[in-house]
Amino acid sequence: MSTELPPVAPEVLAEAVEHLTPRLRKKLDAATEGCAAGAVLAADGTVTLRFGEDALVTLSPGPAGTITTAEQATCSCLLAPRCLHRAAALGAAPLADIPPEPTTSAAPAESAAPAGSAAASAGTAEPADPTGPAEPVRPVGTTAPAPELTAAQLRAAGALWHVAAEALAAGVTAGGAVVQAELLRAAHTARLAGLPRAEAAALRVVRGLRAARERRAGQRLGDLTGAFRELLHTAGMLASGAADPALTGTARRAYAPGGSLQVHGLCREPVLSATGYGGVVTHLLAPDGTPYSVSDVRPGGLARARGAGSASVALGGAALDHAGLARGGLRIVGATVSPEGRLGAGRGVRATPLPGIAWTEQPAAPLFARPAAEAVAELLAVPDAAESALLGCDVTVVGAAGEHLLVRETRPDAPLLRLLPAHPHPELAHTENLRRIASYPGLLLRVLGRPDLDRTATLRPLAVGPVPGAEYTLRLPEEWLGRADLGYDRLQGAHFPQGAAAPVPLPAAEGPDPLADSPLWRVRRLLETGVAGGRRAVAEAARGTASLAAASYGPLRRAGLTGAADLAAALAAEADRRPRDVFGRLADPSPDGYAWAWLAAATHLAAAERCLIAASWAATPGAVPVSGR
Repeated sequence: MSTELPPVAPEVLAEAVEHLTPRLRKKLDAATEGCAAGAVLAADGTVTLRFGEDALVTLSPGPAGTITTAEQATCSCLLAPRCLHRAAALGAAPLADIPPEPTTSAAPAESAAPAGSAAASAGTAEPADPTGPAEPVRPVGTTAPAPELTAAQLRAAGALWHVAAEALAAGVTAGGAVVQAELLRAAHTARLAGLPRAEAAALRVVRGLRAARERRAGQRLGDLTGAFRELLHTAGMLASGAADPALTGTARRAYAPGGSLQVHGLCREPVLSATGYGGVVTHLLAPDGTPYSVSDVRPGGLARARGAGSASVALGGAALDHAGLARGGLRIVGATVSPEGRLGAGRGVRATPLPGIAWTEQPAAPLFARPAAEAVAELLAVPDAAESALLGCDVTVVGAAGEHLLVRETRPDAPLLRLLPAHPHPELAHTENLRRIASYPGLLLRVLGRPDLDRTATLRPLAVGPVPGAEYTLRLPEEWLGRADLGYDRLQGAHFPQGAAAPVPLPAAEGPDPLADSPLWRVRRLLETGVAGGRRAVAEAARGTASLAAASYGPLRRAGLTGAADLAAALAAEADRRPRDVFGRLADPSPDGYAWAWLAAATHLAAAERCLIAASWAATPGAVPVSGR
C-alpha cells in the first residue's frame, strides 16, 4: 500500500512553482507524474520521496497534518529550495482545505470536509464552500449588505479572471502543474484581498484539472465545466466593478453566537471525500423549520465515514452519539452557528438531550406536505441554498431501471422520479438498500433526500420511512423512530411487508428525458470540448462548411433555442479568430474574448437546463415537449 502524501497549502505549492526557471517548469509535469509511488512514511510522521541518488525530499506536516509553510518541505539537492524535486513532490500532494477564519465567539470542535469533497465527487452532503464573513447569525441562505469593493479586491479579481481565461484556453490537455500554480497564486491573492468565494471557485477548478489529467474514477468533465463557469462568472463580475459586493462571498466556518436553540434530528449521512476525509453529518430541524446540522468530518477516509455514524457528538457535553441525535434532539444554551447552519462546539456551549420526534410530527411534517415540484422550483430560484436543502415526499416504488430506482410520487398525475444512491461507494449502505427496495414494486415509501439539480427528476435519498396509514409499506423497529438512514442502517427482509402489493403498471420506458433529448447537448458538447482540449479544440471542432454549421446549430434553431445557437456560433467564431500584428503576421489572441464568449454560452446553457429540470419534476410523462436532436 502506497503512502499518502500530506495535503499542501495552495500558496506553498504556488510559491514553489514560481521559483522554478522556465527550463525546469517544462519538466515539472513529467517529474510530478508517479513520484508519489515511492513515498515513505517515517515514525515521526514525515514523508520522504527520493529523486535519484542525490535528491531526497522531506515533507514534515504540522500538527494538523498539512504542509502550511515552505520550511516544511525540504530537499537535499544543491538547487533547493528552488529545485524541481521539491516542486514535484508538493505538486503530487493533494491540496489542503481552506483554513477556517478565526473567531472570538466560538471554538468549534467539529472539522469540516474540504471544499467540494463529497457532494462534488459523489453527490453526498458536505459542509458548504465559502460563501460569507463572520457576522451575527441570520436565517440560513441570507446575507448581510456588503460594502463596495476595494481597489485591492478589483485588482485581485482582474488577475484571477486573466489567469482563469488562460487556463480555459489551455484546457485539460495543457493545464499542467504550471497553469495550476498560476491559478493557485491568483486564488491566494484573492483570499488576501477578501474574496473567499473567488478563491474557493479557483481551488475547485484546480482540483478538477488534477482529477481530469489523472483520469481518476468518478471524474466528470461536466463537473469541471461547471467549476470553470462559476470561476469565470465570479471573477469576471467582480473585476468589472459592477457586481453585487455580496459576490465576494464569506469565510468558511465563521461561527457566531446563536443564543438558545431547540433542534430535532431528521437523519444522518456519511461523508466521504476524494481527498481522504470521512465522517458524518446529522441533519436537524428547529421548531420554526430552520435547518441545522452537526458535522464530524476529519481525515480518515472510508473507515471513518463508516464509524462516525455511531461516534459521540462533541457538542456541549451531550451524552449522545450521531445515531441517537438523528432520532433525538437537543436543547442548546450558548449555541454557536455558522451562516450555513452548522452548530459549533465552543467552550460555552451546553446541550441537553431531548426525546425524538417522528416525521409525522412538527416540525418535520411540513417537509412532506407539499408537492416535490413546488419545493424544487423554490430551490432552483435560490441556487446557493439548493446544494444542501432536503426534500421530502411520499412515493410508490415502480422498479429498477439501470442505475436508477424508479418511483412515482403519490399525487395525481405525478411524474416518474429517479432515485440514485447519495454516495455510490460499495462499502456504504446506500446502493444495497436501494437495490433491496427495488425488489418490492408497489411499496409505499416516505423519502427524505437531496434533489440532484443536474439531472431531470432525480432525488438522492438519505433516509426512508413508512407512509402513515399505508398497509404495504416498511415495518421498521420501534427504536428507529419510523425512519432508516440509508447510509448506515441496512434494511433486511423483516423490514418489508409480507405478500405482494397490487400490481404496479410498469412503464414501457422511463419516459422522455427533456434534458437528454433536447438539442442543448450540442452546446454542452462544444463547451466540454473547450474544457478538455482548450481553445484550439473548439476551433477545430467548429471548422467546416456552411452545411456543417447548419447541421450543428439547425436543430437548436428549429427547437426555438435561437439564443443557444447564436451563442454557440459566436463561441466557435471567437475560438477560430487569429489576429495579425502590424506586419501581417499571425499573433496569439488574447484569451479574454474567448473566455467571455465561452462564459456567455455556458451561462445560457445552465439557465436553459435548469428550466428543463424544473419542468421534469412537475410534468407527467409526455407533458414536457421533447425537441429534435
